[in-house]
Amino acid sequence: MIESDWGDWLVRDVEDADPDGVAVWYLGCNGFVLKGSDGTTIYIDPYLGLGDPPRTVRMIPVPFDPEDVAEADAVLATHEHTDHVHGPTQAPILESTGATFYAPDDSLTVAREEEAWEDEWDLEADQFAEVSEGDTADIGEFTVHIEVANDPDATHPVSYVFEHDAGTFFHGGDTKPTDEFERIGETYDIDLGVLAFGTVGQIPDKQTREPKRTRWYNDENQLVEAASALQLERVLPSHWDMWRGLTADPKALHHHANSFTSPQRLELVEIGDRVDL
Repeated sequence: MIESDWGDWLVRDVEDADPDGVAVWYLGCNGFVLKGSDGTTIYIDPYLGLGDPPRTVRMIPVPFDPEDVAEADAVLATHEHTDHVHGPTQAPILESTGATFYAPDDSLTVAREEEAWEDEWDLEADQFAEVSEGDTADIGEFTVHIEVANDPDATHPVSYVFEHDAGTFFHGGDTKPTDEFERIGETYDIDLGVLAFGTVGQIPDKQTREPKRTRWYNDENQLVEAASALQLERVLPSHWDMWRGLTADPKALHHHANSFTSPQRLELVEIGDRVDL
């Protein structure tokens, strides 16, 4: 049972919002909510778990109880890791709203077989939709393009490009730079892009629990390299706040991005903050 540190004010803020274009809320870790002017609401990689202490220790509040979510059209996962596919976080949202869970094959395997969401929560088979690179999904007022991602730690990661009349939003999951980003940058006019950012730390190995040098996310140079290839107007660093030993200071990115044409602007947010396209 997930208990929020913040009560329900954040999900009520999302539900009460009436954006002119697209509003984007940061949920901490790599989680986001998009809400369009017609009310379409999409959750991307929401994670409300505490990690696996003392290996992975959550450093930020749990911002809402998933059972308090009353409005959602879709929940999207970028890859199969537990902070991106997590039954106690995501299945209650699907159950209470009837939303569809969009995810690549290995993420669906975690949800439907390893965690068996349908056994524990009242969900229908048609609430699960498999996506792969090159696919397009229409979710309310958004057209969602499924694109490549480069996450060596995942078995099948994807990224998402959300097109809306108000602008275009990119969510890379935990991707690092890839040659494919130049193509994506040429194909889409991306107004705001999310890229995972963090330091290298000593994290206990999952099996042996021995400390191991760990780089899960982009460093400063990798993040700017990816943002530049994607031709982002604004880049929003994520994930830097989440795990003990891997946290980072996103303000440092100003120095690394200064001489590049893209990104034109850094969008620095904390958990619970809202930005708009």
